[in-house]
Amino acid sequence: MAKERPHGYWVGFDLGGTKMLAVLFDRKFRPVARMRRRTEGQSGAEAGLRRIVDLIDALLADAKVAKAQVLGIGIGCPGPLDLDRGIVLEMPNLGWKKTRLRETVQRAFGCGVAILNDVDAGVYGEYRMGAARKARCVVGVFPGTGIGGGAVYDGRILRGRRGSCMEIGHIPVVADGPLCGCGRRGCLEAVASRLAISGEVAKAAFRGEAPHVLAKAGCDVAKIRSRVLADAIAAGDTAVEAIVREAARTIGRAMAGVVNLLAPDVVLLGGGLVEDMPRLFTDEIGDALRERVMPSFTGTFDIVTAQLLGDATATGAAAWAQQAVEGDPGELPTEPDEADPAP
Repeated sequence: MAKERPHGYWVGFDLGGTKMLAVLFDRKFRPVARMRRRTEGQSGAEAGLRRIVDLIDALLADAKVAKAQVLGIGIGCPGPLDLDRGIVLEMPNLGWKKTRLRETVQRAFGCGVAILNDVDAGVYGEYRMGAARKARCVVGVFPGTGIGGGAVYDGRILRGRRGSCMEIGHIPVVADGPLCGCGRRGCLEAVASRLAISGEVAKAAFRGEAPHVLAKAGCDVAKIRSRVLADAIAAGDTAVEAIVREAARTIGRAMAGVVNLLAPDVVLLGGGLVEDMPRLFTDEIGDALRERVMPSFTGTFDIVTAQLLGDATATGAAAWAQQAVEGDPGELPTEPDEADPAP
């Protein structure tokens, strides 16, 4: 086990399509400093890697922390990842392909670096420091623009041979249903994500059935975001409420299969839709789950909403780096793998 340095720090990094967030934590995982910048996704992988290193450098300088005091860095990011070699296989929104993210950050800061899926990081953060503390198994579903999922089982992130798993948003729920962004039809994400909901609400607004949405966002799907939906429901747009509730029930029905497979003691709900309409989503997903799970699983799990919100991914990424560096040194190499493919 790595020798503990009492004044060391952990860095958690949330790499998103539009923003990047770096948070510095002390050894007790109390946030010491945070800093964010725009991702500037069109600048390519090399420039993107420089921005990550520069942001962490700026964070440390702001907190007056030396590089030698950094115990490890965790980075949560979207897209297919090779977790064992620390490579971002593809991130279309940023123009990244076979990008050696871990190696670059390790060389810049001289410490262990872990990369993981951003939703996995969020679920792990809630398991370590948030709403799912002390759970044996927690399954998270995060409906937003898409629908992300993740699971922690016996303290470990559930993952595949090389990459992440728990693609809850791509569980097929409608035979020959709407085309999904993944290229398949009828995925949960294609019928119950915020984007899918907004498309149906735009139609309702066009028909005159959602006057509050029409006044605030018109029929522009891009403007019909979670807060607009929540405000419209509060203002009395019953058609909007019906669409959102049916989407939440669909998520609950899909999650029943996940519960039957993994028998979690906690089902964690997060994402933009849940943050803006927590009671609606908790009620509808909970009712659908209880109706669809095997009778023997009824009453065996709690449904909770995420507590860490915007810091969840950075918190979980930092905590996973700590687990990897100190909990299982073999999990995380501290030297770059020279066999990794070039970007």
